[in-house]
Amino acid sequence: MAKKRIGILTSGGDCPGLNATIRGIAKACYEKFGTDDVQIVGIQNGYYGLINNIAREMEPYEFSGILTQGGTILGTKRQPFKMMSVIEADNVDKVKSMKKTYKDLKLDCLLTLGGNGTHKTANLLSEEGLNVIGLPKTIDNDIFGTDVTFGFHTAVDIATDVIDRLHTTAASHSRILVVEIMGNKAGWLTLYSGIAGGADVIVIPEIPYETEKIVSALNKRTEAGKSFSIVAVAEGAYDVKEAELKKKERAKRRAEAGITTITSTLAAQIQKGTGVETRVCTPGHMLRGGSPSAYDRLLATKFGVRAAELIAKEKYGYSVALINSQIGENPLSDVAGKTKFVDPKCADVITAKRLGVSFGD
Repeated sequence: MAKKRIGILTSGGDCPGLNATIRGIAKACYEKFGTDDVQIVGIQNGYYGLINNIAREMEPYEFSGILTQGGTILGTKRQPFKMMSVIEADNVDKVKSMKKTYKDLKLDCLLTLGGNGTHKTANLLSEEGLNVIGLPKTIDNDIFGTDVTFGFHTAVDIATDVIDRLHTTAASHSRILVVEIMGNKAGWLTLYSGIAGGADVIVIPEIPYETEKIVSALNKRTEAGKSFSIVAVAEGAYDVKEAELKKKERAKRRAEAGITTITSTLAAQIQKGTGVETRVCTPGHMLRGGSPSAYDRLLATKFGVRAAELIAKEKYGYSVALINSQIGENPLSDVAGKTKFVDPKCADVITAKRLGVSFGD
């Protein structure tokens, strides 16, 4: 009996839990099929490695000691989905090359660990006839069809710690501190960490804000005797005027103004409107670095085990998911290309508002 050959790649931005998932997949496959009857093939740097056949056969010992390790032992690289079917100056047919690499490596299946873009390409390859299973990772928690993605809870913990630390310095200097949290399209990370960290204002892409309302909320705090305030802003947030523009128009407008996010502009507007010294803090990539939390280690391991079960059943064309707190899977065609946004009327937003948190709406 020939060894079952399982390809694994990690694509897009890194996040805590990728190595824990890789470990979960490998250990569960060794347990289910036998160490001598399965060969894990590690594909380096995501789809770039699949396009250019940068891969190697991995040994069981390589999956030991990585449960707590951040980043990804396979490396990762962004390969935009919109360019996958475009032949560029290098004259490479990327889809054809990925199919060829899959065949040359004699893979029985391919596991892709990544976010929305990764899932769209995974679905493309599935439609091209490859045996593909997706596993949802991203600190943004914006993949459709799963309650949560691995990497999200760790990022929430880190972002909350950042906000916690800002409280003391803001109080010491009687300042307003504006913290920019990652989240270009969806505001889950800012919402969760904002509530957990006790932010006074939370600004997310799903709820376009009015600067005047944010300033008014902050002035009310000052009038109530509060000496400082914390404002949590998602990097993809925009005001009601920008909400009327198309994405390209909004990007052009910001480029002309020499900005990429609204955070610094909002901070300047807040200082002008309140008369209180306002500073910006941007933790940036720290939010997706370091060791995964206990929650993410557990979730990643469960996802890895589920992937091994799908391989055993030869159930391909699916993405593993947490559905109503149970581990399951969704057809890739049902989730690829869809984003899970924060509902402005969801319980978490309502909870924050009932605490007096302003969303600027």
